Amino acid sequence: MTQPVARSAAAVTLSLCFAVALLEGLDLQSVGVAAPRMAREFGLSVTQMGLAFSAGTFGLLPGAMFGGRLADRIGRKRVLILSACLFGLLSIATALVSSFDMLVLVRVLTGIGLGGALPNLIALSSESVSPRARNTAVSIMYCGIPFGGVIASIIGIVNMGDTEWRHIFYVGGAGPLLLVPLLFAFLPESKAFRRASHEGNVQPAAVGNVLFGGNRALSTAQIWISYFCTLIVLYFLLNWLPSLMAARGLSRPEIGYVQIAFNVGGGIGALCIGMLMDRLRGAVVVSGMYIGIIASLAALSIAPGFGALAGSAFFAGMFVIGGQSVLYALSAAFYPTAMRGTGVGAAVAVGRIGSVVGPLAAGQLLAMGRSSSVVIGASIPVTLIAAVAALLLIRRPRATD
Repeated sequence: MTQPVARSAAAVTLSLCFAVALLEGLDLQSVGVAAPRMAREFGLSVTQMGLAFSAGTFGLLPGAMFGGRLADRIGRKRVLILSACLFGLLSIATALVSSFDMLVLVRVLTGIGLGGALPNLIALSSESVSPRARNTAVSIMYCGIPFGGVIASIIGIVNMGDTEWRHIFYVGGAGPLLLVPLLFAFLPESKAFRRASHEGNVQPAAVGNVLFGGNRALSTAQIWISYFCTLIVLYFLLNWLPSLMAARGLSRPEIGYVQIAFNVGGGIGALCIGMLMDRLRGAVVVSGMYIGIIASLAALSIAPGFGALAGSAFFAGMFVIGGQSVLYALSAAFYPTAMRGTGVGAAVAVGRIGSVVGPLAAGQLLAMGRSSSVVIGASIPVTLIAAVAALLLIRRPRATD
């Protein structure tokens, strides 16, 4: 493939992956935006809201594992299209629920579709460019997720009613379904996957061998720990930030603006930190990233008013979401092409356990009467564990293809 054609294929791949990530981010944050109105309609307690938040993220776990594994057999493009169809249809189904039990079930199924998409977005993005540009490529794709959250927040601000919440799920469901024909027509299959298939390297290797064979055991463990701990913090903020800001006395428009600040910061952080990882020493960037997470969480826990909260949320998004995008790129670098979907899918699945734990733990702390400052501050020790695992990881040898 000539260089201009390769660049064109990479641009198309990253553009379409960004669009899918944008819609995934919209769906992931829709429940957080709709939660106060859903709570009124269904009479939900704080604990039930935590369950509703965690239901979708729980579905992400099997979705990521199965989606990544299937992608190593039949290709990244096919699994991504299937996943987009699934989470699009089920997002629309969320708008049609009439009880709390049905809400939880539909959100679990939606999470399976969302979970199947992410490992393939990571694999397609990382395999569309040379290894030296991998962090930047994954970051370009991943910044779509926080920008999708901006759209969710704007929808929440525009609709000021106290009862209407279903429209956000109609928007979040129609988008992926409209995008599917474009994916069919224009998204190229990963050239690295096609090459591995042509050479006969795409084999149904045992999952244990993929994750722990070939001196990958320690790298896999470090990836899993860093994912798990960072996603505890990220999904706690994604789901509970609106409710925590309401407890601090902010009005509904102010809460929406704080969410927008968090997500805009996340998009900027994903782009900037990813590009820095391709240009500077990894240890320096990762150290600064986790210092930024801790500092921004501390600031968010003590910020006295709307302006300070919005500023703290911006930097929290920049470092937490930007940091997670770097971890996604790193995971792709530690598994060879024939195993990348399985390896990344397993890492995303383990991380999703953290994304379930975060909202549930926050819900329990709030139910026990803890203040929003205490709940946010409780994320700092978890961040320190993630930092140690990530710093040890970047010293490990990476895959050669």
